[in-house]
Amino acid sequence: MLKQIEGSEAVAEAIALSRPEVVCAYPITPQTHIVEGVGRLVKSGRLENCEYINVESEFAALSVAIGASAAGARAYTATASQGLLFMAEAVYNAAGLGLPIVMTVGNRAIGAPINIWNDHTDSMAMKNAGWIQLHAETNQEAADLHIQAFKLAEALSLPVMVCMDGFILTHAFERVDLPSQDEVDAFLPPYDPVQLLDPADPCSIGAMVGPEAFTEVRYLAHHKQMEALTLIPEIAAEFGERFGRDSGGLVRPYRCEDAETIIVAMGSVNGTVKEVIDAMRDDGVKIGSVSICSFRPFPLIELRDVLEPALRIVCIEKSLAPGLGGVVASNIRMALRSLYRQVYTVIGGLGGRPIMRKSLHRVFELATAEALEDVTFLDLNWDVVNDQLARARETRRSGPIAENILKSLNPGLGR
Repeated sequence: MLKQIEGSEAVAEAIALSRPEVVCAYPITPQTHIVEGVGRLVKSGRLENCEYINVESEFAALSVAIGASAAGARAYTATASQGLLFMAEAVYNAAGLGLPIVMTVGNRAIGAPINIWNDHTDSMAMKNAGWIQLHAETNQEAADLHIQAFKLAEALSLPVMVCMDGFILTHAFERVDLPSQDEVDAFLPPYDPVQLLDPADPCSIGAMVGPEAFTEVRYLAHHKQMEALTLIPEIAAEFGERFGRDSGGLVRPYRCEDAETIIVAMGSVNGTVKEVIDAMRDDGVKIGSVSICSFRPFPLIELRDVLEPALRIVCIEKSLAPGLGGVVASNIRMALRSLYRQVYTVIGGLGGRPIMRKSLHRVFELATAEALEDVTFLDLNWDVVNDQLARARETRRSGPIAENILKSLNPGLGR
């Protein structure tokens, strides 16, 4: 059924259609509306046989989900930003224990300085924790990916993180096609756990493992991720057949057939990227794009196949690895090893800064002219940066950087 609905509400309804039995809720902007929406569906009776647990912290939210999943319940939670970092130990534990929890991450910047707006720094901080990471481009895809995520998690007995851009998606109202309960039930079978804490059949989950076996345990976690590279597109294809639309998968090329320049990005920025590509195509520029849906496992082979014919690749990143540059670009270079393609990194959208079409158009033109720097910061205010660098050179006690920059931008501010 088509609804004009907020992204968070659409995800809440998709979660309810997936019939979780335990939902652990702790609010943090911008994911709060999701767990609030699920809570209303539980209270109204639309989501039956579900225990909705208000916990005291993000760490508690995932810890309770771990216990619920180990006890045989389909478990769900959501978080963002500092909340994801606060539950970091539990994030690693959930993956290490092989528990098929589904968690939404409403992507948001990490402080300091404090910032509540969107970028991908939070989920990138957990990129090696062992969770599958799926990134949604639209609210329709965000809703669809959650339904697929439960099937994927339970098939592999591995947790899945569905990432959607905070505010840009979570708080945006648009049309979303939500399936019926019968349709989801036909697609997503009841939860049948691979491992279960059962008093009638006692076992331990999470035993101490020494050097004699730890590498083998870790290898098997890696093996599951490699299995996911096959299963993710299979589940996406089945979803497309049943529901009549394409959502998910590993990568989605756009106008790449004869492209000499290909743009790679994750999440909602792909919509803006496609608009710029269409405009440049109208001007005769051979340019295309690839949206990465599965960041973990990373689709090395699939990306290589799409990117190999191109002369150059531009990676748009909403996160920064200080001292390195782009996290996604480093993975792309691994996919292209031995091909010697130029891979440019463009850091944009940090802390919610808008990524404008004119700005993308400018860097794409520079890339096609082979005039783009290896690492470019989109719309960086060099005047403010140079003021702070000069201040730091002139005096030892130059003060806190964030506050100095705010005063540079707003000269009327006091100390």
